[in-house]
Amino acid sequence: MLFGRCNCNPGASSISRRGLLYAGGAGFVSALVATLVGTSQTAQAQALGSQVPEVDRLAVRMVTDNQVIQFVPSEKREDLAIERRTGSNTTPDAPPRTALNGEWGLSMYAESRRSNEMRTILIDFGYTPETLLNNMSILKIDPSTFDALVLSHGHYDHFGGLVGFLAANKGKLKKNLPFFVGGEDCFCTRTTGNDAQYGALDRKAIIDANLSLMMAEGPAIVADHAFTTGKIVQVSSEKPLQPTKEKVGIGNGFGCFPDKMSPAKNTGAFIPDDFEHEIGTNFVVKGKGLVVLTSCSHRGVINTIRQAQAVSGVRKVHAVIGGFHIVPPLDDTYIRQIVATLKEINPEYLIPGHCSGDRFYDLAHNELGDKVIHSAVGTRFVFEA
Repeated sequence: MLFGRCNCNPGASSISRRGLLYAGGAGFVSALVATLVGTSQTAQAQALGSQVPEVDRLAVRMVTDNQVIQFVPSEKREDLAIERRTGSNTTPDAPPRTALNGEWGLSMYAESRRSNEMRTILIDFGYTPETLLNNMSILKIDPSTFDALVLSHGHYDHFGGLVGFLAANKGKLKKNLPFFVGGEDCFCTRTTGNDAQYGALDRKAIIDANLSLMMAEGPAIVADHAFTTGKIVQVSSEKPLQPTKEKVGIGNGFGCFPDKMSPAKNTGAFIPDDFEHEIGTNFVVKGKGLVVLTSCSHRGVINTIRQAQAVSGVRKVHAVIGGFHIVPPLDDTYIRQIVATLKEINPEYLIPGHCSGDRFYDLAHNELGDKVIHSAVGTRFVFEA
């Protein structure tokens, strides 16, 4: 079963915990749950108030994504710089075989500036720690500078690299670094459509890394410069694929706490995943508008944008970046409806990646032209006031 761990660093505490669980009964499990809750450094995230933060400059780097694109030059548009990275490391201190890797997963690195104040945030962790750590090294991203970590939702292709990342950076991250999730649902055990195990987020690894677990069920401030959507209300007619099932409960020390979940979900069996815990991460670039980092859009890309607009009070959308979850078997009629609505919203830039789908890119580019830009590993998008 996948738990977001890497074979390179199997912690002794984890092994001991599993052994004790196998030996103990329900009472021991309850005691373990109480211990985890008591030591989890869990808090409610600071709510987004009426003063929505603005930044003067925002750079978003694709650290993990599905594809590496070679030989595409950087370019400068009127209010956007697109910095492309080739697939290999050409620095003198690294061998040529060190290359940027693509995989089925997503991780984004955001650097923001307001006056002389800088903030850095890592959003999601991709599928494997090997890819995440390799790409961060080549892109010279320094985890010791991070001001916050955000996990968009509890799918392995977004948290699979987390535990290996934490192990590789033990003692390097800021103490009590905030780690944002959209709710307890994020920790539930999941299976795919064919009932294959799809893992669970490792709460203990987060605790052991001295991170502050921030629950952001509602819109929340992230590192002073950004904010999350909170629960994404489904206001559009979108019906994106929801490919997993979730189960409430603790097993082998992993899972979500039953007393923190709704009774309707606490059935003891796997139920359809509604992704109520999914969150987007957003910035407002001064004079330009919203930059929405959707991550995966299981609640719908239009709904994610609308939620960012609603909680911020900012209508103008400057850019939308991330996974849009518009993939087969969704047909052209559905995709064209999404494209038509995006055309009405009229973002300056649309940057689909990860789970957006080639057919969506083709149809969107036909309608919106050069507003639609390919995402790729290593590419950096710079927005300025």
